[in-house]
Amino acid sequence: MKTETNIPYKYYLEESELPTAWYNVRADMKNKPAPLLNPGTLQPMTAKELDGVFCDELVQQELDDTTAYIPIPDEIREYYRMYRPSPLCRAYRLEEALGTPAKIYYKFEGNNTSGSHKLNSAIAQAYYAKKQGLKGVTTETGAGQWGTALSMACSYFGLDCKVYMVKVSYEQKPFRREVMRTYGASVTPSPSMTTNVGRKILAEHPDTTGSLGCAISEAVEVATSTPGYRYVLGSVLNQVLLHQSVIGLETKTALDKLGVKPDIIIGCAGGGSNLGGLISPFMGEKLRGEADYRFIAVEPASCPSLTRGKFVYDFCDTGMVCPLAKMYTLGSGFIPSPNHAGGLRYHGMSSILSQLYHDGLMEARSVEQTSVFEAAEQFARIEGILPAPESSHAIQVAIDEALKCKETGEEKTIVFGLTGTGYFDMVAYEKFHDGKMTDFIPTDADLQKGFDGIPQFPGNEI
Repeated sequence: MKTETNIPYKYYLEESELPTAWYNVRADMKNKPAPLLNPGTLQPMTAKELDGVFCDELVQQELDDTTAYIPIPDEIREYYRMYRPSPLCRAYRLEEALGTPAKIYYKFEGNNTSGSHKLNSAIAQAYYAKKQGLKGVTTETGAGQWGTALSMACSYFGLDCKVYMVKVSYEQKPFRREVMRTYGASVTPSPSMTTNVGRKILAEHPDTTGSLGCAISEAVEVATSTPGYRYVLGSVLNQVLLHQSVIGLETKTALDKLGVKPDIIIGCAGGGSNLGGLISPFMGEKLRGEADYRFIAVEPASCPSLTRGKFVYDFCDTGMVCPLAKMYTLGSGFIPSPNHAGGLRYHGMSSILSQLYHDGLMEARSVEQTSVFEAAEQFARIEGILPAPESSHAIQVAIDEALKCKETGEEKTIVFGLTGTGYFDMVAYEKFHDGKMTDFIPTDADLQKGFDGIPQFPGNEI
């Protein structure tokens, strides 16, 4: 096995090189993401309207389309030092096993107890909630990575944490649930009988396995009806992609120091947090005309918001209590099949990534879960890291692109985001190994049921 003398397997920046400011890619976007709309008036949501749901400073970050760099408070950076900078790894063994001339790198975000990149935004949101003097926060979680990260962050700042976990993941991932409880969070399977919207959803769909849209509705209801609480979200929103830009900023700094320029940058895509965070500084260069890259978003074929969704305004949640966001969506009523990539089951996509994709600045690809787990197992056996099902979507396409290079002889440089570990996903691995994992691809008729629920108003026709 050959290695390049100046590029180690794992490259760590110094703690002193931690980013001092988050990068806001919206500042460089010619076509800004469309504003959130009040579903009652169909007018852009104001800061005052959003303050009742989100923390005050997070609202300002959500609405800021012009400030390129937003300083990271020192206290947040001190918590980041507990697990950041995260390593940039060169996949030498994978390259050798594939016999490809491609050079493959991955940014590994699983080196903390939450097991994923989610802690980057959880710490920031908990910090702002504490600074505002709140008692606690509510949230939803799919696979449990976000809920775990938020429970950790709330324990750091002494905040109460109420988590609504998608029912199928609550049942598939009991140990993830127990990690949240260890850090002091209460965890409720969603939809539940504890909220008005949960009871309504169960009355209409008594056998539902739940969705992120359902869980969001419940968490928002509790936050807005409980004094001293606000709602926080682990993906989709502009503020979350802003916080996750530390991933891309560290990646770019490390690659620059190594003298490496990527050709292709790949990330899994559910709501958009890790992909948006990874690509943001590179996309900024592309938007400013300073460099060019291929960006590939990889989503599950069972929940194909980018590849088969509609680019329209839609509710962010199944209960239709949240603002309308313009995004690629399958409809807020779409209930995805209970696939094992629980973090990629959201019906829509970040407005930022949706706009970039709509403008042709980014590609999207959907993959089936059995092939994803084949890639996950291959990667685990070769590189020694057991990847989360979500991350394995990016792994599969990185392998696909490396094999294309093998066919063409091109020495392209591929970078992908390894967003988390799969140690709480062993039920999924068991299903795969026992041959009980199946692939579900919704038919056009299945998708139409979700599209039928998209709000109709002038300018929002499907």
